[in-house]
Amino acid sequence: MHVFIGILSSLAYFFNTLFWVTPILIMSVLKVIPIKPWRTFLSYFLDGCATAWISINSLNQNLFSRTDFHVSGAEGLTQQDWYLVIANHSSWVDILVLQRVFNRKIPFLKFFLKQELIWVPFLGLAWWALDFPFMRRYSKAFLAKHPELKGKDLDATRKACEKFRFKPVSIMNFVEGTRYTKEKAAAQKASFEYLLNPKAGGMAYVLSAMGDKLHKLLDITIHYPNGTPSYWDFVCGKVRKINVQVSIFSIEELVKNETFAMDYFDNPEQREKFQLWLTQLWKQKDQELKRLAMSQM
Repeated sequence: MHVFIGILSSLAYFFNTLFWVTPILIMSVLKVIPIKPWRTFLSYFLDGCATAWISINSLNQNLFSRTDFHVSGAEGLTQQDWYLVIANHSSWVDILVLQRVFNRKIPFLKFFLKQELIWVPFLGLAWWALDFPFMRRYSKAFLAKHPELKGKDLDATRKACEKFRFKPVSIMNFVEGTRYTKEKAAAQKASFEYLLNPKAGGMAYVLSAMGDKLHKLLDITIHYPNGTPSYWDFVCGKVRKINVQVSIFSIEELVKNETFAMDYFDNPEQREKFQLWLTQLWKQKDQELKRLAMSQM
């Protein structure tokens, strides 16, 4: 029975994606026209398509998965604000969870993507049309050979984010950098029981590029009571419950308290302070995940 449900649900995801990707790709070609009001109009239209895609995916989940989403702390969110969103990461299902929980509550979630991904057939064009910010990061070795390019990658990203000055956005960042597994935790000698070590660099990059535009930080804790599911587990309806806890921070207050600073990459003292704050936040998240795990026993 679960296999049959999984096949039907996957087909529903496929046809829903096919339906909405068509207008997105067509309009992405028209968005090449360099007229600012036209591009702004298309940005809202394309975000509307992506939002509708998520809404129908949610209907699919209600019909086939019937997962109980237990969400706390998400009160007071609005689509008129600018957000930086961080979360623990253990499964590809996390993205579906985040899309569902925050759809129509905050602006459509976007990820910073590597510049090279813009050349991925179809998807690169769709991501560009949906205003996913593309970033170019130079390695330390490359900058050692080309010191004249220091800071150019961040300048380019800031310019790419100028469109968000007038249009609210939510930027998503998985600060662990990859999905949690016990093997990865052991390899990096993680200081946590349920998490990998967080990396402040990705957050700092977003804040350096968009710090004066972002208003709130959403820290999301995702917990699967019956163990980390695969995508197939989810579409087959085997995931009965998902806990999602939301903590909201004012970025203005974090900057005022010198937790965040725009000179992260040039100030070793600030880097250490920022990393210490993020590590402490992750310790609290690890304790909460442990509490939730114990409550299921």
